[in-house]
Amino acid sequence: MNGVSPQPFVDAILGYQKTAAIKAAIALDLFSAIADEDGKLPGIAKRVQASERGVRILCDYLTIHGFLEKAQDRYRLTPATSTFLTTSSPAWMGSIVDFLAAPEMTALWLDDPVSFVRNGGAAGLGTVAPDNPVWVKFARAMVPFVAQTAQGVAHEVSTWENAPGRVLDIAAGHGLFGIAIAKAIPGAEIVACDWQAVLAVAKENAAAAGVMARYRTIVGSAFEVDWGTNFDLVLLTNFLHHFDPPTCVEILSKARRSLAPGGRVLAVEFVPDGDRISPPFAAAFSFTMLASTPHGDAYTAREFEQMGQTAGFTKVSVASLPPSPQSLIVFA
Repeated sequence: MNGVSPQPFVDAILGYQKTAAIKAAIALDLFSAIADEDGKLPGIAKRVQASERGVRILCDYLTIHGFLEKAQDRYRLTPATSTFLTTSSPAWMGSIVDFLAAPEMTALWLDDPVSFVRNGGAAGLGTVAPDNPVWVKFARAMVPFVAQTAQGVAHEVSTWENAPGRVLDIAAGHGLFGIAIAKAIPGAEIVACDWQAVLAVAKENAAAAGVMARYRTIVGSAFEVDWGTNFDLVLLTNFLHHFDPPTCVEILSKARRSLAPGGRVLAVEFVPDGDRISPPFAAAFSFTMLASTPHGDAYTAREFEQMGQTAGFTKVSVASLPPSPQSLIVFA
């Protein structure tokens, strides 16, 4: 058939098996065991308290998919697995599986994928339902994934000529973005808004970072509670993509009204190019929103500019945040 193969199609259908393999490996702390036991199967199996047969098959599967290397019946970590999936590494991010592959998340995509395509979004409110407990999982699990991005944002803000003194963090979640700014700018006061159970996690993180004396909270829906005014900076990190453009304009307008003179609103988002198929990670995020929200999307830079102008901002800038796949959008 002229080299035409069904393999990509079959691989896509079996994608859930790769998810299962990574979930098992992280739960067993398999990658740390491989490093500590010099890649020898008997030692690895004993270390993770699993059968040699089960560990062998799992390790071979992970090798096939590029997560391990194998030579003469011994397994070795790749640079990426050593960096991100061994618990001794400061860059460990295994916890993200607790949110990204949580049963309530995978069910959104696998239970009835036709429904959200036909509907043009999730049935009901999806993940944007009030006080959704999945966001507590998010707050606890996603810290390693966003920590570097939060530090990058804080570094950018700290270089501004007029460093913000009062910062409002909307849908704060884990609180890392506001906390990183508090650490980078001595004296900056952070006000975080989210649901009460989520804010409990943010306050734990603020206390651990030593900034709790400058950290307070507002409990409730960002659309309903009074934020207050005279903020130098309003953070809308990973928030706008959950909603349609009119709702984004609504929240941006509320943010603008909460600013002090000269204040700015800062969003962190996955921003695809105008073709909506590149870069791959940012562009594919639209599918994440299709299944998990009624109207959310990954918006282009031009769309953010239009929403910002409609909300009353005169300047909107979009810049990448390497090595993160996200971008920084500043509304002024």
